[in-house]
Amino acid sequence: MEPFVVSARKYRPQTFNDVVGQQAITETLENAIANNHLAQALLFCGPRGVGKTTCARILAKKINQDGTEREDEDFAFNIFELDAASNNSVDDIRNLTDQVRIPPQVGKYKVYIIDEVHMLSAAAFNAFLKTLEEPPKHAIFILATTEKHKIIPTILSRCQIFDFKRITVADAAAYLKYIAEEQGIEAEEDALHIIAQKADGAMRDALSIFDRVVSFSGKTLTRKSVTENLNVLDYDT
Repeated sequence: MEPFVVSARKYRPQTFNDVVGQQAITETLENAIANNHLAQALLFCGPRGVGKTTCARILAKKINQDGTEREDEDFAFNIFELDAASNNSVDDIRNLTDQVRIPPQVGKYKVYIIDEVHMLSAAAFNAFLKTLEEPPKHAIFILATTEKHKIIPTILSRCQIFDFKRITVADAAAYLKYIAEEQGIEAEEDALHIIAQKADGAMRDALSIFDRVVSFSGKTLTRKSVTENLNVLDYDT
């Protein structure tokens, strides 16, 4: 029996076209790459589960592609993910800035994705300023955060800021419908609509709820089974 992979990971978008509900941002990034107009420091902010880290990973992969690489090449050596929640000291940032100076072995860019960047300490932010303002040609920084107001203005002024919006109920329901079809699950429109509403703008939450409801009711999702599982009052009630 193969291990179960939650839908949020199994159906994580691999290209910008797959990203749900953030067309303005994905188009801007695609055009920036195509016209060689990409800033060296980007800040992705927005609520949880709307695609910030996913877009950062897609972008990191895309800017290193030049058409000569293998199809399954993931540029793992060019992409560095740092979780600022657990690596928030000055020493962590110093290690990072020392490493930034070394050019990449394959591909054109080294991409540093710093998640939950608002968790960095004040000293770490200050240690990061100079590198962020004048990074070497081969380095691109993508900072992601759910709490933009906690980031110091000197960092904000050095980044190109992308505000991710909450995902609309219609978009979330449409994506859930696609996933239900992929998994061979018959789902009522109403059932998916309720899940999308309950997720409150976060695609990851919608997928988690979807998995839970599928575990509860099997291959057919009805409005009744969803309302029972989510403790939502039905219209009739």
